[in-house]
Amino acid sequence: MILKNVVPPKRLDELRASFETLVDRQQANWARDRDDPGCFAYVAKQPRLAYQTVIDASTANTVEFCLHENTLGVSRQALGTRDVGLKQMILLCNPETAHGPDLWHRDVSHGPTNNAPLAGLQADMLANGPSSVQWNIPLYDDDVLWVVPGSHRRLNTARENQELLNDPRAKLSDCKQVRLKAGDGVMYINTILHWPSNYSTRLRRIIHLRYTSFGGQSYPYGSRFLWEPGFVTHLSAKGQAGFHRFLELAEREDDRIEAFYRAMIDRDPAAFRQALALLHPGVTGRIVCVVLLSKLARRIGVLKRPELINLPERERASAVGEQTFSIGNLEALARRFTADETKLLGQRFAPLDARLQTETEHFVPSLASKPSRWAQERMPAGLDLDDFIASWSQAA
Repeated sequence: MILKNVVPPKRLDELRASFETLVDRQQANWARDRDDPGCFAYVAKQPRLAYQTVIDASTANTVEFCLHENTLGVSRQALGTRDVGLKQMILLCNPETAHGPDLWHRDVSHGPTNNAPLAGLQADMLANGPSSVQWNIPLYDDDVLWVVPGSHRRLNTARENQELLNDPRAKLSDCKQVRLKAGDGVMYINTILHWPSNYSTRLRRIIHLRYTSFGGQSYPYGSRFLWEPGFVTHLSAKGQAGFHRFLELAEREDDRIEAFYRAMIDRDPAAFRQALALLHPGVTGRIVCVVLLSKLARRIGVLKRPELINLPERERASAVGEQTFSIGNLEALARRFTADETKLLGQRFAPLDARLQTETEHFVPSLASKPSRWAQERMPAGLDLDDFIASWSQAA
């Protein structure tokens, strides 16, 4: 969905100036250290500024814009709930040298390792509504993004897969260019098949946001925040209240996840079903939520390994497939469980994990960077919530 004047015209110059100040600050850091934590990792083809790390009171308007009625307010309407949190806020910039087109992809974080199969996510969304929306809001005219309309509702077609195998950096048959004027925005479900068509040196400043639901009918995939709250002190009282509310929503969700896992540890089917209903109120698609939480439990288990404890934050994040800015949130959840409890969770989820893997590795263009045994597209046939509960509630 393309929306006009997401940045009110009278605020465009103000935001351009503030963001440019932040770019200058971050570029000075990158000049000293390309792995500076002020970005997710310096990406030469598209520098990505996690701008909350370099704000002060004079540039706090860049963060408070994420609470605007045109961004947060519209996202609440799209997600159908008041309880919406800001997962991600970064600024996408042009590279120093031309890099040309990137790969066609879907933003399914870390592919099948951390997520449910794509068809499961899509069926859940179609049954219960979207659980998150993503935004690109350019501060200057932009036409780099191309999409395949409707692809967020379906798997790749055979023709798309063949075209992607032939050349994953070329236009697909049914794609459409997204042309945005400065201050306009495109809001989309990020499982859509999309393509950054040309990373040239032309000035590019894209406010890239993702909002996630905490009160919808489904459990959002990849719902952990990609920011830590140290910057909040620079915001106005209203801005601080907004971000504190996001943290309250995340804490409530972690309480429910803990209850879900503890019911499994205790082999308590009734408590398990109660916790699952709070995490995923929609009756249809609850098994997708279980799959997502099995992936989360696996990452928590990895964090509990003794060899990771003294590693630098960036290396711990890489070991579990997390961004540096979300590893602290994941570790906070992990601290609620002992190493023995996470091992028990691994045992409880083991039958499900086995069903989510194939006999041989396979590769699906746009979903993963390399072949994997994890199911990437389709949920296992006959996967049933009652069978899952029976697999651990009756075990020795």
